[in-house]
Amino acid sequence: MNVTTPLVEVHNLIKHFDISGGLLEQLRLEKMHITRKKTIVHALNDVSFSISPGETFSVVGESGCGKSTLGRAVLRLYPVDGGRVIYSGDRIDTKNAREMLPYRRKMQMVFQDPYASLNPRMKVEQILLEPMLFHNPGMSLAEAKDKMAAVMEQVGVDPGWASRYPHEFSGGQRQRISIARALMVEPEFIVADEPISALDVSIQAQILNLFMDAQEMRGLTYLFITHDMSVVKHISTRVAVMYLGTICELARTDDLFRAPRHPYTQALLSAIPVLGSKRAAHIKLKGEVPTPIELPPGCVFHKRCPHVFARCTAEVPRLCRHDSGRLVACHAIEEGRI
Repeated sequence: MNVTTPLVEVHNLIKHFDISGGLLEQLRLEKMHITRKKTIVHALNDVSFSISPGETFSVVGESGCGKSTLGRAVLRLYPVDGGRVIYSGDRIDTKNAREMLPYRRKMQMVFQDPYASLNPRMKVEQILLEPMLFHNPGMSLAEAKDKMAAVMEQVGVDPGWASRYPHEFSGGQRQRISIARALMVEPEFIVADEPISALDVSIQAQILNLFMDAQEMRGLTYLFITHDMSVVKHISTRVAVMYLGTICELARTDDLFRAPRHPYTQALLSAIPVLGSKRAAHIKLKGEVPTPIELPPGCVFHKRCPHVFARCTAEVPRLCRHDSGRLVACHAIEEGRI
C-alpha cells in the first residue's frame, strides 16, 4: 500500500439507537391526544476522518459523546445508519458477516474492561488459541502454541500461566492478555477503547508503553479512544475532539495542545492540571447540557458556548480546514469573531 493512502476512511458516518421499548412505552399524552413517539439516541452525526498507516489517531471527549460507538461502528460491530467506512480501499460498511471475515483478522479491538472482555469459563490458552486457529485453519496446534508463547512473552505475561483462568490474574495482567488476543492474528489496525481507564494509575503507563512497543515492532495503526488528555498527548499522532456525536476539532497533537481553536477544545484542555503553571484559570462552561436524544438545532455546542451568535442556533457548522491542516467546525472561527 502507498504510504500516502489512508488505511481507514470514515465518510459522513451516522449511527442512531432506538431505545423506545415496547408499544406501551412509546405512547404519549399530548394535548389530550394519545400519540406514539419513538426515543432515538443520535450517537453519531455526520462523522468524517481518515487514518494513515502507522498512525495513532485518538478520539477524545466527555462521556456520552459517541467515542465508543464510533470505534465499534468502524469495526462493523455496529451496523451504521448512514455514511461509509472504507478499509484499505474497500468499502466494508455494506458487507455481511461472511464477507467481513477476511477483514476480522486485519482489524482487532481491545476493550475497556479487562474483567468483562475475557471469557471467565475459558483458560488463557483457549482464549488466545481460538482466534488464531479460526483464522488459520491450516496451522497445526503445535505451531499455534509456539506463536501463543511468543506473543505472551511480548506482552509481559509468563507463557507458563496459559493454563490459568482470567480470575487468577490482576487487572493489568488481564489487559495484557486482551492485547495478546488481539495480536495473535497479526492485525494491521487496532481499536483501543479506553484500554487503561479501568486500571490502577501505577499500571496505566506500563500498558501504554506496551501499546507503543507493539506498534513499533509490528507497524500497527491505532484508533485510540480515551477521555484522558495526558494519555492523548503522550501517544497520539493526531486528535479528534468529539462533542455529542460530532467532531468539533481535528488536528495534529502538538498543534492541538499548543493552540486549541474550538471553544469546547479550549475548555477541555483548560481542565488539565499543570504543576507550577501560571496560565489562565479553568474555563467553566455554563448553560444547559443537551442530550443525544434531543439534539439542539444548529451547532450542538451552542447552548454552552461563550461565543454563540444567531447563526450558531440555526445552522450546523462544517469542518473547515485551517492552519497546518487543522479542521474546526465553528461559525465564530469561520467569521473571524474569535
